[in-house]
This record gives sequence, structure tokens and C-alpha cells, in this order.
Amino acid sequence: MVHLNSAVKLLERAAQKYGDKTAVSDEWGEISFNELRKTGRSVGTALIKSSDEGYMPSPVMVYLKKSISCLVCFMGAMYSANPYVPTAYDMPVSRIGKIISSLCGRGHIITDEDGKKRLEELDIPKGIKIHIYNEITETETDDALVDKALSGAVDTDPIYIMFTSGSTGAPKGVTVPHRGVIDYAVWVCDTFKINENSVLGNQAPFYFDNSIFDIYSCLLSGAKMVIIPESLFMFPIKLPEFVRDNDITTIFWVPTVMINVANSGALSEIKMPKLENVVFCGEVMPNTQLNIWRAALPNCTYANLYGPTEISDVCTYYIVDRPFKDSDPLPIGKACRNMRILILNEKNEIAETNEQGEICVIGTGVSLGYWNNREITDKAFVQNPVNPYYREIIYRTGDLAYINDEGLIIYIGRIDNQVKVKGNRIELGEIENAAMCVPDVKGACAVFDEKKQRIVLFVESDAEFKLRKFNMELKKYIPSYMLPAALTVVDKLPHTANDKIDRVTLKKSLEE
Repeated sequence: MVHLNSAVKLLERAAQKYGDKTAVSDEWGEISFNELRKTGRSVGTALIKSSDEGYMPSPVMVYLKKSISCLVCFMGAMYSANPYVPTAYDMPVSRIGKIISSLCGRGHIITDEDGKKRLEELDIPKGIKIHIYNEITETETDDALVDKALSGAVDTDPIYIMFTSGSTGAPKGVTVPHRGVIDYAVWVCDTFKINENSVLGNQAPFYFDNSIFDIYSCLLSGAKMVIIPESLFMFPIKLPEFVRDNDITTIFWVPTVMINVANSGALSEIKMPKLENVVFCGEVMPNTQLNIWRAALPNCTYANLYGPTEISDVCTYYIVDRPFKDSDPLPIGKACRNMRILILNEKNEIAETNEQGEICVIGTGVSLGYWNNREITDKAFVQNPVNPYYREIIYRTGDLAYINDEGLIIYIGRIDNQVKVKGNRIELGEIENAAMCVPDVKGACAVFDEKKQRIVLFVESDAEFKLRKFNMELKKYIPSYMLPAALTVVDKLPHTANDKIDRVTLKKSLEE
């Protein structure tokens, strides 16, 4: 593959090769590769003409409903040689304000009229320019200006800044380079055989790094991306029908969505003959529901991916090649191409086989750090402690794992999800995995009640459970000292905008 200095060059090549073929569709329409290129260049022209002079890039916040319009703006930002900042349209204005305040008083916001009205509540710095989407896309393209901006780009420049929740309440802007995204797209297409005949069913919000899988593998290969209507995820029983009717060949969904589909019974009713790849990432995938998928669609390739936002989406993968018992740990596998995984123990030494330690990552996928926050960057992105010979930056994920006898990485959980009760070190994720083995449990989340120094288990189920009998079931999988001291059964576990279980809300409920 010819080296590219910007990921938007993938669109340039795709437009030249696939032209009027549909690149992306959503519930309102579709756009071809040619149209995406043309409109993206119009946006890029407007951004260049309104940018301040200077060396540093001007971040482009995209504040729109999830749609084709967002992708046009992402391309426009790259055409102007600036990073884009994807944001949730329903995000509280106060959080939007925190993100804007971290952008160093310079940059752009692309939104619509309603979004502009909401932003009027904020004191936006004069150096940040607000553009209305319908107006900026009408800008007459200046190809010479765009080409000049692109020619000065290098692949270590940031392609996007993705904000995640910070422990202090201030969002952290993970800054990812073009190099990592391009390399990742090549790996995705090679690993899952994505080509111009593929159709990817996008679930991940664009402010969630899982969307990188969908967007850039399609730009690289000429595949079509179908943005699944967000409303459908409220009715998981309808998702297989949508996959079937849109000839979707690859899905990359968070486990919560896959669990809901499996529990709905739809997999036994609806056939999805074109589906080839079922890929998941973001949380632990319970084997119970994975086995339901594998029984219903035995000819698909199933893959468990792992990676924090601070990586270009993922850094490890495991192709599920055998059945797993409900209580067995599902590996996160091995490192992706051009990535290296170190499991470091408490002494900052390489952990032995079956010894737990922290997952640390080296390679092209490692991000540049946190935008405008050197302090927390320097804590997480550090010199490799086992390499005294030259500068080698690793990202310390805060995740615990071990390498088993087969050489596969087994994820344990978060360092900050590990608690001590009566002197016993307990990983809350292990309790959750055990709970998912109990019949009629659809979801589980264990939290630590610091005030009462006890473990509280929340389970999603239609059945009625009592703590004593539930713990008798759990004792089949975990030792007595790990059993929860309290049990709460709910109709539906709360979820974040990324469809992960909302642990913060559950923990706050203990204070009420």
C-alpha cells in the first residue's frame, strides 16, 4: 500500500476508483464516494479560509445529529489539515462547554440552527468560529487551497480528538494520529476480508472510537457503510431484520447490543444470509449469549476485540474458533499487527505466564496523548520500564490481564475495579461473569459500596431472585469470599450513550 500522509487520502482513492458507488447511507438518504469527496472539499475550503494563521491545528467540533452530515464534516476537517472533534448532539450543554474550554480558544464548530441556539448559553471564545452545516457545504471549492493544505500534512498529525470521561469530572481529549487510523484500517480489511462488496452495519456513535472500524475500513476498501437508525437499538428484536434487509455483511457492535438481540429470541426467527463477520468490543461478551449467536449463525467469523480510546480503536483480537463454557474466560487474544502488548506486574517487570499484570501498549495505534493536558498525558504515556536503551513510549491502560498457557491474553478487569474485602483482593468483573451464568440473568454489574464496605450486585432479569439462593448459584463459579452482600434485581440496567453499563449511576444509587 502506498504511504499516505492523511486518512482523507483514502477517500481520494475511493472516489477515483468507485466514483458514484454509495459510500454511506442513513435513514434520510445516501451519498456516493464522489459526493462525499466533493462536499468534504467544500467544507475544507471554508475551514481553511476562516482559520487563523499559525502552525498549530484548529480543532473542528462537529455538533450534529448522527448522520451522513457528520462524516462530511470529518472529511472537511481533514481536507483543511485539522483534527475533528465528534460530539453527541444530546450532550448536556455544560459538558459541551467543558470540551470547548479545553480547545485553547481556537478552532471551529459545525452545527445546525438548533445546535447554534443551544450554544448561545455558553461563553464561547472569540477565536472559535461557528459554522452552520447547510451554509458551509455550499462553499465553492478551491481545490488548489485544499491540496496545498493536504501537502503539508504528516501522518503523525492528529486526525481526531475524542473526549472521554475524566476521573475529575473534566473530559479528556484523546488525540489520535492519522498513522494509527490508516494502519488500523488496513489491518481490519485484511483480517475480516472487507472489500468493495462488503456492507458494514454501523452501531457505534461517532464520538465512540468503535466507529473508526466502520468509517475507515469502508474508505479504504470501497465498502458501503449503513448507519443503523439509533431508534432500532431500543427494539433489539428488529435489528436482525434490518441487517437482513440491508444485506449487511459485517457488524462491529458493543456486547450489550449483542446480548439484547440474543435475549430477544430474534436470532431463531430471522435469517441473515449475507452476514459474514460478527465483531464485538467495549465490554466483556458473556459466553451464554455468544453461544446463542454462534448456534444461530454458525458460518460467521466471530471476533473479540479489545482496546481503550487511547489506542486507534483496538490493539488485540481473538477469532473465536471453538465453543466456550458459560464460566470460561473468553480471550482477548493477541496483539494486532504493528502493536505490541506488555503485561507488567507490580514490580514493573514482564509478568510470567498466568501472572496478572497491567496491559501496556506499544505501536502505531498508540495515541499522541490528551489534548491540552500534559499532566495526565505524562502519567499514562510513559517510558517503557523494561527498555533502558532508547526512548519508547507505552500507554498504561489501567486494565488487568494475564497470558495463559496457550499464549493468549485473558482480560480480568480494571485496576480501579479491583477491591479488597476482609483482606481478599476481588475483581468485580469476575463476579459479573459468574452472575451471567445464572439462568434468566440478562445483565449484571457489581459495584463496591465504600460506605458499608460491601459488594452490591445489580442484575437485569424478569425473574425474582433472593440473595441467599442467588449466591448458592454463584458458588458454583466463584469462592465464598467473593459473593455479594446485597442483590438488586432491575428490569433494565442503565446504560451510557455508548451502550455500556452505566456503573456511575448504579454507584450513585447506593448513596440515595
